[in-house]
Amino acid sequence: SFATTSDGEHLDNPRWGRAAADRLAAAQQRLQRAQRRSKNRQRRRATVAARHRKIANQRKDFHHKQARKFAEAYDLLVVEDLRIANMLRRAKPVPDPDNPGQFLPNGARAKSGLSRSISDAGWGRFVSILRAKAEDAGRTWIEVDPRHTSDGCENCGYTAAENRVTQAEFECQRCAHRAPADEHAARNILRAGLARHAQAA
Repeated sequence: SFATTSDGEHLDNPRWGRAAADRLAAAQQRLQRAQRRSKNRQRRRATVAARHRKIANQRKDFHHKQARKFAEAYDLLVVEDLRIANMLRRAKPVPDPDNPGQFLPNGARAKSGLSRSISDAGWGRFVSILRAKAEDAGRTWIEVDPRHTSDGCENCGYTAAENRVTQAEFECQRCAHRAPADEHAARNILRAGLARHAQAA
């Protein structure tokens, strides 16, 4: 999902970049084959730019529409204070202690795919737009620490990485409470936001 709310609404992820990847790749290949400084190359460069611009415009339109929807629906908006730039960093190489000069698997391929998905979703820009619309509408805006929002049990408070049995499912290893992982995390985020709101009141 692009986003999940504490009341269980899942917002589908349009994946604009992935949807347009084949056409964009074909346009980039045609550009590479074109002779340098030719008019044909200029036209093909314009085509590539236009396809990038279309993806960006689709993303921006989606962000504004969904942000307006949330700002109109809720008096209090709580989000995680995510460090998007850190999430997009490449996986660090892991030297193999038994084989100097060799490296152990570090999940770089999976990390690369995740980074592309995060960039395609444009979470950072969406949160900026959502915050602006929330403030314009006079809504309460709170950002909370993302630590343990996904692996802390909403039922008993037990926190452990093992509570996330899969990407989609949460199951507390102490009290056996189960829930869809994203919905569970969203409720934890809301709870943390309400606690901060009460402290500030």
